[in-house]
Amino acid sequence: MTAKFQRAWAKASRANLAGTVGFLLALSASHAASAALASPEQRKACTPDVYRLCPGEIPNVRAITSCLRRRKASLSEACRAVFEQ
Repeated sequence: MTAKFQRAWAKASRANLAGTVGFLLALSASHAASAALASPEQRKACTPDVYRLCPGEIPNVRAITSCLRRRKASLSEACRAVFEQ
């Protein structure tokens, strides 16, 4: 029973994390005041980088965005393109 609970909890946690990452790119790369919702393509481009580079910042969207900007040199090409738009 415990293993089933752990799997269910992990699945729910991943779903919540995916939702959080979806909001990650709600802040525009240029200014927080001109925030726009991220497209599914932008979320897909940056989600692996969030897991790889900024896992300690999850679920704080501002901290994740700041972390990704600080680590711009380490971003994947796809995610870097999102931040250069």
